Amino acid sequence: QVQLVESGGGLVQAGGSLRLSCVASGRFFRINVMGWYRQAPGKQRELVADISRSGSINYGDAVKGRFTISRDNALNTVFLQMNSLKPEDTAAYYCSTVDAYAGTRTWGQGTQVTVSS
Repeated sequence: QVQLVESGGGLVQAGGSLRLSCVASGRFFRINVMGWYRQAPGKQRELVADISRSGSINYGDAVKGRFTISRDNALNTVFLQMNSLKPEDTAAYYCSTVDAYAGTRTWGQGTQVTVSS
């Protein structure tokens, strides 16, 4: 199994920046896609961005042009650089990985991002 530990959340003013990190441990060699999802109160969990082992990237429409996802395979870590943050970016952000063989998804415990206006 894979274990995920997120860090980097916090409180920031609108227009500010934060950087999230997620480190994978355990059977990390089975990981293909690593990414970030977010969930605001009363809303469904949505894709923020994900990146495959080969570097293919997807972004959610709400964050395109403002957020950048990157990955360090040697460190089993995925990063999310969030710039030009807006109050509507306020949510719990979850790291997620997909097993390359079983196709199963693993979730981290989540880190809170709060953007004040």
